[in-house]
Amino acid sequence: MSQKAEEKTLDKFEQELIEKTKKLKECQASKDVTSCLKCELVIGCEIRNEYVNAVYRSMNKGQGGGFEF
Repeated sequence: MSQKAEEKTLDKFEQELIEKTKKLKECQASKDVTSCLKCELVIGCEIRNEYVNAVYRSMNKGQGGGFEF
């Protein structure tokens, strides 16, 4: 499936998660780390916070509420 066709089947929350994941991976690569926890800027990092929020929104599709495991 082409990337364009795949994007059409993804909802806006999944698309946002893909974008934020890419941005996070690029940041990790630029700092030569494989995890945000290995970065000295982990606390208060805007890129990481945006990623975590995108994960949350993709899980609940914007409906709010808490995590349920």
